[in-house]
Amino acid sequence: MVSTLPARARFVIVGGGVIGCSIAYHLTKLGVSDVLLLEKHNLTAGTTWHAAGLITSAGFHDETSLWMCRYSRDLYERLEEETGHSTGFRPVGHLSVATTPARMETLVRERDFQVGFGVPNEIVTPKQIAELFPLAKIDDLVGGSYVPDEGRADPVGVATAMAKGAKMGGATIAEGVRVTGFLMDGDRITGVTTDLGDVEAETVILSAGLWTRQLARMAGVDVPLQAAEHYYLLTEPMEGVHRDLPIIEDLDCYGYFREEGGGMLVGLFEPVAAGWHPEGAPDDFAFGTIPPDWERMTPHLEKAMERIPSLSEAGVRTFFCGPESFTADIAPMLGPVPEVHGLWVAAGLNSVGILLGGGVGSMMASWLVDGVCPVDNAGYTIERAVPHQNTLRFRSERIVEQLGVLFGDGGYPTFHQHTARNIRRTPLHHVWQAKGAHFADSAGWEFVEWFYPPGETVREIPWTWGRGFWSPWVAEEHRVIREAVGAMDMTLMSKFLVQGPDAAAVVDRLSANAVAGPVGGVVYTQWCNERGGIEADLTVTRLADDQFLVIVSDITHRRVERMLRDEVREGEFATVTDMTSAFCLLTIQGPRSRELLQRVSPDDLSEEAFPYLTSQEIEIGYSRVRALRVTYVGELGFELLIPSDQAQSVWETLEAAGGDLGFRPVGLAAMHGLRLEKAYRDYGVDIDVTDTPVSAGLSFAVAWDKPAAFRGKEALEKVRADRTSRLVPLRVDDPTPLLHGGEPVHKDGVRVGHLQVGGFGHTLGTSVGLATVDNADGVTADWLGSGGFEVIVNGISYPATLQFAPFYDPERARVR
Repeated sequence: MVSTLPARARFVIVGGGVIGCSIAYHLTKLGVSDVLLLEKHNLTAGTTWHAAGLITSAGFHDETSLWMCRYSRDLYERLEEETGHSTGFRPVGHLSVATTPARMETLVRERDFQVGFGVPNEIVTPKQIAELFPLAKIDDLVGGSYVPDEGRADPVGVATAMAKGAKMGGATIAEGVRVTGFLMDGDRITGVTTDLGDVEAETVILSAGLWTRQLARMAGVDVPLQAAEHYYLLTEPMEGVHRDLPIIEDLDCYGYFREEGGGMLVGLFEPVAAGWHPEGAPDDFAFGTIPPDWERMTPHLEKAMERIPSLSEAGVRTFFCGPESFTADIAPMLGPVPEVHGLWVAAGLNSVGILLGGGVGSMMASWLVDGVCPVDNAGYTIERAVPHQNTLRFRSERIVEQLGVLFGDGGYPTFHQHTARNIRRTPLHHVWQAKGAHFADSAGWEFVEWFYPPGETVREIPWTWGRGFWSPWVAEEHRVIREAVGAMDMTLMSKFLVQGPDAAAVVDRLSANAVAGPVGGVVYTQWCNERGGIEADLTVTRLADDQFLVIVSDITHRRVERMLRDEVREGEFATVTDMTSAFCLLTIQGPRSRELLQRVSPDDLSEEAFPYLTSQEIEIGYSRVRALRVTYVGELGFELLIPSDQAQSVWETLEAAGGDLGFRPVGLAAMHGLRLEKAYRDYGVDIDVTDTPVSAGLSFAVAWDKPAAFRGKEALEKVRADRTSRLVPLRVDDPTPLLHGGEPVHKDGVRVGHLQVGGFGHTLGTSVGLATVDNADGVTADWLGSGGFEVIVNGISYPATLQFAPFYDPERARVR
């Protein structure tokens, strides 16, 4: 405990769990010693002290989470040598087992991806599982995966070793200090208030675990976290249990098992969980426990213990219950808060704080010091959160399914959350619902995935990597767009109106392309950071000399709004207005789209009067709408921005006019395959902040010679001629396998990259995707054309073709 605090610090970290200690440690490793960590109790209070300490890459099949996990594993192995304090890391090995073919495919695909990044993941048979873990019941197993160099660590040891390392690097750690508020200057945080006085700071990082949401509200910020009860049982010593026994996880019974004191620790991630203190974690809860609910948990415990039959005879040492905080989508909340400059968050680790702690700290430290995130952060930033997720009702309902989602339910491509839904609905939601829509959600928005044909019964969606019962229906919707005309509801896209005498300068400085062109022009562009990494992928439409419309994906809504507002310099005048909910965005696509619209509009929609990549205001029935001649599916098409209160009227007009043209609504599952046939990019899926327009194959959208400088131009100039890595279209030469993303790509038997995204192209009749491939001598047309490529799908190699041009309509004739 301390009695005084420094008057100021460059970085103030609030919270002394594993994440706060890791950030402090990694900041000092970057040479920053002006770091103050404040902990209101003692280090590791809250959740860190009672974590299970598993160190395993199971469930990780994206680059960022896998990197964070493996970095943490390597750090914990070497940290004692550096600090003299043991982390307790022991590589006892880790087993994941599968009781169904679908789960087994998950493990195989995971293995395929991970081995390309150096993880010694191997597929094992039930017999091999029995040899590795003799106590396990194996007669119901299909197989499993095994990683021999992973294992377990001591959570308190990990956090304490990093805290010691931070202090060795010059950081100050103050325990017993309560943060009571924040010092603010407008929308900028300038420090913290504590029970020992004020501390000025350039940057404040909230890593307070269970208490982060409550602290953030003091600054007027929403950080949607909710704590849940998390259980594990500890047995008395058991015969056959020894300290080098591997960890074993059975995702289908929501249980994990490891040795503890000669007995077993049986951990549970039950499919129906219980929230804890939704009104807010008690302020004085530090190293407390929660009385276990034996009645609720006994069935889950009995199910899990079936994997190790001898557990039924073991004595129970304790049945532990402690709180863990979870987010709305089971991914951490990291990074700068868009609305408050100088305030950062690193919380919501969803029960994997120890497992990812080293990587999170390293990522956050680099981001804090350099101003640019070193890894793909699209699925991890606090920017993705939306305010309604922080309401009491949302948190109370969503938390119920989150433990089960974390432990395997969410690992399938067909998974979507079930709780706290139907909150953000498009103006035509009820129309689609009446037509048999199957909805999914993104950023809280309900969107149509596909439609049940008339007379079909609504069914439960199975967890699968294969073709579902809906696949023929998606194929039919796909063909509607390619052969006739269809409508897709894209209201979830974010829309911003930038206006004022300096609007052109503001938008043009952010855009890699030249967006300050003629009124009515629509420009596709990227917004980059100073290193040339893509922060957003969007279109800019010039509505007037002093008005611009920015349309961007929903996941970057808060980021783009922040970038726009921050770009307005002192002395400039430009306003930014969020217009997302003001307009329904209905995209009319297909070779007969012009014919349909011309039937209901008196305006001339011919190619000469309304060319590609332009925008006009047109009449449709009783309404005037903003129309953009753009496409995301590779066909002639128009995006219609319709005042929300007139959306149903416009839809009725279109539907009445288009029956003989084959006009009908289409879901976004069809759009996915359509856009992949044309190799159109999707931010947060196939491109992210680690990509540049050059590496992403988007150099055509960079106005290298435009008069005004744009953010990241200098960095892009340096890599303009670099051809060593490219994102390119890939087509499987066999129609059998389905691509989802993450599948390795080999050339002549050597791994050269992997799929970022995949889907089925119903026009091409096979799976297609976008793959990042590397070649030290350059990814050239000759190299791609020389063949020898294969893609690994569920452990099987399939011949593949790669090229720079899209496989569908490479001449772009159909978009005209």
